[in-house]
Amino acid sequence: MHIDTIQDLKTIVSEECITTDHEELYDASADRYKKYAKVKNVLDVPAPIAIVYPSSSQEVSSLLSYCNEHGINVIPRSGKTATEGGLENWKDKTLVIDGSRMDDIIKIDTYNMQATVQAGVPLQQLEDKLRELGYTTGHSPQSKPVAQMGGLVSTRSIGQFSTLYGAIEDMVIGLECAFPDGHISRIKNVPRRSGGPDIRHIAIGNEGALCYITEVTVKIFKFHPENHAFYGYLIEDMDAGIKVLREVMVNGYKPSVARLYSPDDAKQHFSHFYKNQCVLIFMNEGPKGLVEATNHAVGEAVNKFESSIVEQVDSNLIETWFNNLNWDQSRIEKEFRDMAERNTHDGFTTEVSADWENIIKIYHNVMERIQNEFEHYEDLTMLGGHSSHSYLNGTNMYFVYNYEINCRPEEEMLTYHHPIHEIIIEETLKCGGSMCHHHGIGKYRSEWTKEEHGSAYYMLEGLKQVFDPKGIMNHGTIFPQEMEIKKYIRD
Repeated sequence: MHIDTIQDLKTIVSEECITTDHEELYDASADRYKKYAKVKNVLDVPAPIAIVYPSSSQEVSSLLSYCNEHGINVIPRSGKTATEGGLENWKDKTLVIDGSRMDDIIKIDTYNMQATVQAGVPLQQLEDKLRELGYTTGHSPQSKPVAQMGGLVSTRSIGQFSTLYGAIEDMVIGLECAFPDGHISRIKNVPRRSGGPDIRHIAIGNEGALCYITEVTVKIFKFHPENHAFYGYLIEDMDAGIKVLREVMVNGYKPSVARLYSPDDAKQHFSHFYKNQCVLIFMNEGPKGLVEATNHAVGEAVNKFESSIVEQVDSNLIETWFNNLNWDQSRIEKEFRDMAERNTHDGFTTEVSADWENIIKIYHNVMERIQNEFEHYEDLTMLGGHSSHSYLNGTNMYFVYNYEINCRPEEEMLTYHHPIHEIIIEETLKCGGSMCHHHGIGKYRSEWTKEEHGSAYYMLEGLKQVFDPKGIMNHGTIFPQEMEIKKYIRD
């Protein structure tokens, strides 16, 4: 089956760049979204024809042109850390194009404060090179040890220091990408321009549904580890914690980390000191004078709401926690093993965002509805949330839920995750928030894409019609496909 396609691919890339191994194709059939079904060997989606590893943007262009001509679905992959079904395959005839062998750090330019890399460069590798020179990307998602630059840009990712440095869209200066017809576009590196709409954003966050990102240039920042400061507080409730976060932000200060955890979520991170309270955390970094000013601002905000502060936490405990927050490949593999052996799901998340007024309403509404309406509430071992990325006009809420799985493996998503996920998204959209703060839409939020964008969906839909008229790019991601949603999500 598909022998002719494999032979054709060998005319575009060398044979060793094509994988048809059964286990690798099974692994490529879905991302971490269906990890329990994956480890139980009951995935209900078709395997791709092959995984292809191009080494240049020209090879990507040729592969896309071939797939476009022959009606083959393409799933762009770079890093394999997607969590919303963006890498899941819903088509019988699919090719996974993996960018991990496009891994050159092309240029680190410390004078112009930017770095240019191919899509497959691991973020950790770039960060290590920059740290040797006294610089940083400022980008630090929890997947940092395994994530790759192309995947981070295409999913519009965010890092743990976003409140200071911004998200990936704030860091990208220019990029190169290939479209289904084989056209390669290069967006030049300039600090800003007024040359019409910002076309970077056609590629940034497209999740492989419009184009394939092959190269990116990002800002770099001076790194000042000697000035890092850590603060932690126990605070009586989420309402008060949100007010402290807001106070810091609206006064114009930017901690690198500003987080607020509900008691249940705090327990799994800070069990040695949380005392059944909410946990509020700040980390400040940068030039000495800037850090000192931000430290003072944090202190003023905390003092303003002093009546809600239970106690201050030893800063060394916060620093130790933060230094062990990221997960590498071994941690991912352990998570999968534990899941298979214990029949539990730990750490499923749905992250949303809203303005200051509505984010706390969303939090309380979600908690109340899940407790009152979720049919299998007794199987939940944890239900909580935290705010981890704040802005002048609002913040995010990262809902987290763990559960014991008391159903057939193939029914886990429909029984547990999807009903919770649906409640969170419904309550967020009711309050005018965004259903996806930083994990993207993937395939498992695509049924709400039209509601997310409202009348502006006209603009998004137009991009698909222009850049991917044959619909070969990552079928089902971002753009809703009712039949597949019914088959792979609702049924």
